[in-house]
Amino acid sequence: MKPHLLLALAGLLLSFRFVFSAFAAAPPAFTNAAAQAMIEAFLRHDAVRLDAQFLDGITNRQQWEARRPELRQQYLEMLGLWPLPERTPHQAQVTGVLEREEGFRVEKLHFQSRPRLYVTGNLYLPKDAKPGAKLPAVLYVCGHSGRGRDGNKTAFQHHGMWFATHGYACLLIDTLQLGEIAGIHHGTYRYDRWWWQARGYTPAGVECWNGLRALDYLQSRPEVDPERLAVTGISGGGAASFWIAAADERVKVAVPVSGMGDLEDYVGEKVVNGHCDCMFLINTFQWPWTQIAALVAPRPLLFENSGHDPIFPMNGNDHIRARLERLYGFYTNRTERLFDIGITPGGHSDNPELRLMAYRWINWHFKGSNAPVTEPALPTFEGKQLRAFPEELPADELNTKIDELFVPMATNALPSTTEEFKAWRDGRIAELRRIVFRPLPKQFDPQPALALGSKPAEGSVTSAPDILTHWKYFPAPRGKSDAPRWLVVLGEDDSLDAKPDWVTKLAGDAPVLLVAPRGTGPTRWADPAPFYVRRSLALLGRTIDEGRMEDVLAVAARALPARSSPRSKWIIAGRGQTGVIAAYAALFEPRLAEVVLVDPPASHRDSPIFLNVLRVLDVPDALGLLAPRSLTLHTRQPEIFDRTAQIHRVAGGTFRTATPL
Repeated sequence: MKPHLLLALAGLLLSFRFVFSAFAAAPPAFTNAAAQAMIEAFLRHDAVRLDAQFLDGITNRQQWEARRPELRQQYLEMLGLWPLPERTPHQAQVTGVLEREEGFRVEKLHFQSRPRLYVTGNLYLPKDAKPGAKLPAVLYVCGHSGRGRDGNKTAFQHHGMWFATHGYACLLIDTLQLGEIAGIHHGTYRYDRWWWQARGYTPAGVECWNGLRALDYLQSRPEVDPERLAVTGISGGGAASFWIAAADERVKVAVPVSGMGDLEDYVGEKVVNGHCDCMFLINTFQWPWTQIAALVAPRPLLFENSGHDPIFPMNGNDHIRARLERLYGFYTNRTERLFDIGITPGGHSDNPELRLMAYRWINWHFKGSNAPVTEPALPTFEGKQLRAFPEELPADELNTKIDELFVPMATNALPSTTEEFKAWRDGRIAELRRIVFRPLPKQFDPQPALALGSKPAEGSVTSAPDILTHWKYFPAPRGKSDAPRWLVVLGEDDSLDAKPDWVTKLAGDAPVLLVAPRGTGPTRWADPAPFYVRRSLALLGRTIDEGRMEDVLAVAARALPARSSPRSKWIIAGRGQTGVIAAYAALFEPRLAEVVLVDPPASHRDSPIFLNVLRVLDVPDALGLLAPRSLTLHTRQPEIFDRTAQIHRVAGGTFRTATPL
């Protein structure tokens, strides 16, 4: 069968909704391919939806300027930089100087962007600068070019040479992963550090902060004009150019090269698979990606790319250009004076044509000359010559563990009175809504209601666009219809075909509604490295586990009576990480009167993964939010949940731990 026909067939299957009695035909079996098609359709459509929200009704400069302060704060928060960290002393050291007869010198240096977070770099300076002259300065942020112990700044030294021989100071800095002190960029791309998402951490935040502190350093230099600062770089450096210029208005000119696509490219065309984590912020506020670049306006911005760059396709480039042209049009009728694009033939490379356009754009805006430029070939330095740490690396460095420290975790003081508990609970839930569960609908459609009577039933509901959530109902034996009903959230290893043994041990012969949220049971998909589904969801401001909670709430809205009563009591239960998902569902669905968890994880560092959740609370405190509802934990480590018990003692209700099943 042709591929387009297969996709059409999968889409047709996914559009059906099933509600079956025991005597109806079973729903069609979902193959893995159909489940994959389901989640990929969701991702594509959500990417298009978010990108379409660029400017979001803003039609003029005044409206944009009024919105910018809020957007800038959101932006910094998504990088892990709000509130901005303290600007501690640089502790800068120049460890050596290289003199070149071509008219420039290089200072090998390092500074600390925060205590013990080292930034290694090379400062290129003209030798013939007049005493007291103030030079325009360029911060060059480097792309992904592995040069080992020498740092990736050595791969881009020709940029520093050109600027220094044309009357600029140019500081090239290493990146976190490919610098002299090698940290980690590939947390979710390669190393299964999904807790980065729960922590709200991205190495893009470190690269941005290092860049802001590099600007501080340049402004501290007597040779530099503090009012004429530019930033440029390619690939990862192109992304960092956007991060820095969007964050700091001291950047007067920006030339990001091959550094940004849009969500329709990253997600819809799976371009995310070619990028490491430093290319992305945590999209907490579900931004259209071009909104990052928009924060540079109205400062001069040259957006460069190559025509056949496979990881920055021209489709996305064209979308971004059109959106930014519209925004810059709020400021001028001659947008090309402030915003332009530069496209060269070829693929993803630091080719001379791209460099010449960048040099010329910066010359135009800092020196008033738009004349063509050339780049004479100059001999390069051996990488080892440019090291800021020529021999030993600092023993006190935090570069290799900065992901554990960069974004603070929540430290919640527990309430000691009922009144304090109410305020504490309201505050935590509001913050969860603000930065963790922002995509969660405020309410769910209760219709059509599920027919949960005296007969077995099964079916599915459309719990989100393109997403089907399957369920199966097991009624109580005759004569026990008054027993509380159980809503049981299944995990990836549970089957929807029959009640798992652990469910039978919990619920006995009480009526049970099994729910298989997305990626479990009939809709379990494959997500091998480089983890397209999980990483794409984060670009859309979501996670799999957040979506699963949404699925549970969508089913609950159709299963639970409009008003709870002792005769219609519902208990929600789950095992492992799915149990914590069930608990969060109960937090947002007050008709679930009781919560029972089996072997819940101790921390969101392990699971479930929700964006930014560790900035608000961890699992024990989250379970405390359920008070005064009844909560039972079947766990081998009850001491882990001492904070939960303390909260319940203050708030009332029943809390108990029980032996594992």
